[in-house]
Amino acid sequence: MFVSAFSAVILILAIVIAFSIIKIVPQGREFTVERFGRYTRTLKPGISFLTPFVESIGRRVNMMERVVDVPQQEVITKDNVVVKVDGIVFTQVIDAAAAAYRVDNLDNAVTQLAMTNLRTVVGGMELDEVLSQRDSINSRLLTVIDQATSPWGIKVNRIEIKDLKPPLDITDSMARQMKAERERRAQIIEADGDKQAAITRAEGNKQATVLEAEGRREAAYRDAEARERAAEAEAKATEMVSEAIAKGDVNAINYFVAQKYVEAFGKFATSPNTKTIILPTELSSLAGTVGGVTELVKSITNDQSSAKK
Repeated sequence: MFVSAFSAVILILAIVIAFSIIKIVPQGREFTVERFGRYTRTLKPGISFLTPFVESIGRRVNMMERVVDVPQQEVITKDNVVVKVDGIVFTQVIDAAAAAYRVDNLDNAVTQLAMTNLRTVVGGMELDEVLSQRDSINSRLLTVIDQATSPWGIKVNRIEIKDLKPPLDITDSMARQMKAERERRAQIIEADGDKQAAITRAEGNKQATVLEAEGRREAAYRDAEARERAAEAEAKATEMVSEAIAKGDVNAINYFVAQKYVEAFGKFATSPNTKTIILPTELSSLAGTVGGVTELVKSITNDQSSAKK
C-alpha cells in the first residue's frame, strides 16, 4: 500500500517536471526564459528544454504584426480650427526581450505616443494643409514614432489617419467654396468653348470670303478673256468687211446695215416695258440684207481659197 502511494507520487512529480522542462513555442510567438527571475534567453518557435527548478518562462510575446487603434481626439490646428482626428498604427515586435522588459503595456505606450505626436504634427499645420496632406502627415508620424519605439524592440510599419472631422460650420463653408469653385471652372470652360467656336466660325468665314474672292477673280478673268476674244473676232470681221468695201463690194455695206438692224431689233424686243411689238418695216428687206451678208462671206471665203492656192 505504501509502495503504491509512493510510486504514484513519483509519477506525478515526473509528469510535473517533464511539463516544466519541455516547452513548445507556437509559430508567431517567442518566449523569454528567466533564471531565478533574471532574463537569460529567448525561445524561438518549436520545442525547447529548460533546466528544472532553475529556469522558467517569463513572457510570452506575440511576434506577428498587430494593429493598434489611436482613439479620436480634438486637435487645434495652426489657424485655430478644432478638428477631430483618429488613426491606426501597424506595429511588429522584432526583439521579444526588449518588448517584454523595456516597456510596460506595450500597446498603451504606442497609443499614447501616437496621440501625442499626432497633436504635435496636426497642430503645426493649417486646416487646408491637414485636409490635403494626409500622406505627408502619415510620413512624419511614421518617422517620429518609429524612432521613438525602436528601443522597445518594435517596428512601426505604417501609420494611417482614419478620419478627419472639421466643425460643421467649417464643413458647410468648404462645401459652398467647392461649389463656387466648380461653377467658376464651368464658366471658364464654357467661355473657352465659346471662344473656340467664335474662332472657328471666323476662320470659316475667312476661308469662304477668300474662296469667293478667288471665284470672282477667276470669273472676271474668264469674262475679260471672253471679251478679248470677242473683240478680236469683231476686229477681224471689221477688217475683212473693210477690205471688201475697199474693193467696191456692196455686200459689205449690207453686212453693217444688217448687223445694226439685228442689234436694234433685239434691244427693242427685249425691252421690259414693251408688251406689244409693231414692226414698221417688212421682214423681206431684212432677209435680203442677210442674204447680202451671206454672199459677202462666200466671196471672202473664195478669195482666201484662191490666195492659198
